[in-house]
Amino acid sequence: MNVEQIYKDSQALLEGHFKLSSGNHSKFYLQSAKVLEDPKTAKVLAQALAKQIKDSNIKIDAVCSPALGGLVAGFALATALDLRFIFAERVEKEMTIRRGFEVQEGENYIICEDIITTGGSALEAAKQIENNGGNVVAYAALANRGFCSRQGSNIKAKENCKLPLDKPLFALEDFTFEMYSPEECPMCKEGSVAYKPGSRGN
Repeated sequence: MNVEQIYKDSQALLEGHFKLSSGNHSKFYLQSAKVLEDPKTAKVLAQALAKQIKDSNIKIDAVCSPALGGLVAGFALATALDLRFIFAERVEKEMTIRRGFEVQEGENYIICEDIITTGGSALEAAKQIENNGGNVVAYAALANRGFCSRQGSNIKAKENCKLPLDKPLFALEDFTFEMYSPEECPMCKEGSVAYKPGSRGN
């Protein structure tokens, strides 16, 4: 499966001058919502991700995603795995599990995002699962930005990866783009103005 081509065909691999959530700038931006708006594509990607997870023989009881970005990817993965799905959401900037969702003592969860960058939001959701008595046994995403090490890849985890090294990360592809601080950004030096796409920017 050529995941990069699927992103390009879905106009989800954007090229331009982008300001990332970290504050850094990049020539490329992944917009997974564009991939997941087509149910057929979402199903194909989720089934491929589910196969990796099933092949690992890790016992999983449920899927949890941090809102908002991980919701569709997490639900599609839960459907492919035939598991229960819940989500965590921010309430006054704090990740919380509510809406009547219950985490059973000793349940094994996989935390699913659309894209894993440093894994900060996924880790926050994981802590909520653990605070409620569940176990987080793995992490998953459609795309890995290359800061964390995923199963089947030679990329080593960077210092800013927030995911625990003793839990596997399953993802379909690594997308490693050059990033620049605003002071060192060559596009800024050429007079271009960075645009911040995605849910946090517009």
